[in-house]
Amino acid sequence: MKSRRCFNGSVAALVLNCLHASLAIAQVPSDLAAESASTRPGWYLGREIARTMSYHGADWLVRDSREREEQPQMLLDALQLQAGQQVCDFGCGNGYYALRLAALVGPQGKVYAVDIQQEMLELLDSRCQARGISNVEPILATDKDPQLPADELDWVLMVDVYHELSFPSEVLRKIRENLNKEGRLALVEFREEDPSVPIKPLHKMSQVQALKELTANGFKLVGQFDGMPWQHVLFFARDDSQLRSVQLESWTKPNPVASSRQNEAGRSPESVEPADMP
Repeated sequence: MKSRRCFNGSVAALVLNCLHASLAIAQVPSDLAAESASTRPGWYLGREIARTMSYHGADWLVRDSREREEQPQMLLDALQLQAGQQVCDFGCGNGYYALRLAALVGPQGKVYAVDIQQEMLELLDSRCQARGISNVEPILATDKDPQLPADELDWVLMVDVYHELSFPSEVLRKIRENLNKEGRLALVEFREEDPSVPIKPLHKMSQVQALKELTANGFKLVGQFDGMPWQHVLFFARDDSQLRSVQLESWTKPNPVASSRQNEAGRSPESVEPADMP
């Protein structure tokens, strides 16, 4: 009988502990529960994280067709960079954008070229040396920290790289520290909403998903540019910035006539890069 009483007491204690645990779980706010679920390896806030592109594919970043497909000058014009600014090309690869940014901020400005692959930075450095560019500083980042100075950057540009970050929340919170109070983050990603964009689904992002992830990490939307052929461009600032926040305008596919005219305009002589800039 004694052993039965001990057994019954153990069962009662186990049931009581389970009830306490259930009550504790029920009291967890739904947003925190969602956050906890989103941090499982390879996923963030309901999005599967893509694998980082290897330096072995670096030639694809400077392919001849990229100018026509992405029209990078449209993005650079939208940034409205000023001479002397401190900017970052985050996930710079072999420098497709870093070299262009260097020309726009001029010798008094600086480009922090960040990548997690030393091989990419070596390719970037070779291109800078060949062109006599001295205002680009290559930085080898970790997968959680871009190793950038605090409260200094006017712009951080992330082109088709954010969706590959293994630890997006940690990186975003670091970038928030790196931006100055008026600094902005330009997030550029291939449109998930547009099935005609010939990119694998895992390497696309929707506007709504991007907004959800950025606002969860201390950013606010301060602008957007929808003129790129394949990509969204969303502008974010620190949520304590004096810059005015705006509402997201959902992307809609342009009519074929307008799209055709825009593409023709994008091929105008003003948007053509120098011959030595692939």
